[in-house]
Amino acid sequence: MDTVIVLFTRDLRVRDHPALTAACARGGHVVPLFVLDPRVPAGCRAGFLTDCLADLRASLRARGGDLLVRHGDTVAETMRLAAAVGASEVYASADVSALARGRERRLAGERIGLRLFPGLTIVPPGELLPSGGGDHYRVFTPYWRAWAGHPRRPVLPAPARVPLPPGLEPGLEPGLEPGDLPRHAPHPALRGGESAARARLERWRREGLDGYADGHDDLAGDRTSRLSPYLRFGCLSPLEAASVAPVEHPFVRQLCWRDFFHQVTLAFPAIGRRDYRPRPRRWRDDADAVSAWKAGMTGIPIVDAGMRQLLAEGWMHNRARMIVADYLVNHLGVDWRVGAAHFFDLLLDGDVADNGGNWQWIAGTGNSPRPGRVLNPLRQARRFDPVSGYIHRYVPELAGLAPAEAREPWRIGGVRGYPVPLTALE
Repeated sequence: MDTVIVLFTRDLRVRDHPALTAACARGGHVVPLFVLDPRVPAGCRAGFLTDCLADLRASLRARGGDLLVRHGDTVAETMRLAAAVGASEVYASADVSALARGRERRLAGERIGLRLFPGLTIVPPGELLPSGGGDHYRVFTPYWRAWAGHPRRPVLPAPARVPLPPGLEPGLEPGLEPGDLPRHAPHPALRGGESAARARLERWRREGLDGYADGHDDLAGDRTSRLSPYLRFGCLSPLEAASVAPVEHPFVRQLCWRDFFHQVTLAFPAIGRRDYRPRPRRWRDDADAVSAWKAGMTGIPIVDAGMRQLLAEGWMHNRARMIVADYLVNHLGVDWRVGAAHFFDLLLDGDVADNGGNWQWIAGTGNSPRPGRVLNPLRQARRFDPVSGYIHRYVPELAGLAPAEAREPWRIGGVRGYPVPLTALE
């Protein structure tokens, strides 16, 4: 019987997984595979990833299949498994990063069929093209108009059965327990996996969606979905996430931003390393300032609150991300790549397209139509953390101060144990 390998990467789910659905519909055997590739270190995401893989394995086993986990070079391990099971094709979800596209090119050059499917975005990255020419949209608003009116494929149910070849052992490479997954402590803030993702989406639909338009910038209220880590690992289909609200809903518009940066990255895979729109600018090399920023010790409370949330939770409120990124780039004058690398190391939702696209937006080297814009962190704090609840939560040295004092403690002569500001702000 014909055998197909389904190579899982950033799509760790069984529902709305076009590659898995197509493989199961062929009538032959299906071998689900995930490769722990040392070129893609899990870092702080290791515990979350372990949850994701364990949940995916349980879902596949419930359908008669299993998840084979291997360790090594993704292409080499895929081809080794293909030879062992006699697979004729590899099915995978198309991706946009330079590493992913290199992997796809290498697989396409092997003596095996490769079929790529949608699934990592709502609209496939290369499907919408500007009417005036070009291989991608450079500005969000016209992309949003085209995206909002574009027909979507239906959300696919999970396959009823995943027919694994008989006698196939899912064991790992030597050094890990056969048939088990690498053991890492769960992430302290979020459990990974499709089951947790779907539960959070349903709770968000019931309790958070209606108030999102008014509350998504409320730093202390924390009224966002926190679905981004699940989207990053593909535990949740972005198409299904978008289906919970009308296309004009602000939550769906945020998902469109994710699609936008993916189509930019398809055209410019170096988005995390090189300026998309080079600007003449001399960056400051200030290791002490960078260390203070990373530690949440800049002396600007709203910036420090955001950076300490990142350290504690592996996540940061989107408004806070804008504030801390703007402070590093436009107030301290540090190269955006320094901040992007730090975010990528610590964020559960660290993603090449979104991370690089958003940092370049702030730096004025990306897709922003207003590249010279600079945010004042004090004004941002007054507007989006008016009672300093966010600052009080993450900067405990300032927890006993009145809201205005917590936002600008230097005006009362400073607070013991809390640094003076690195920069002067009005």
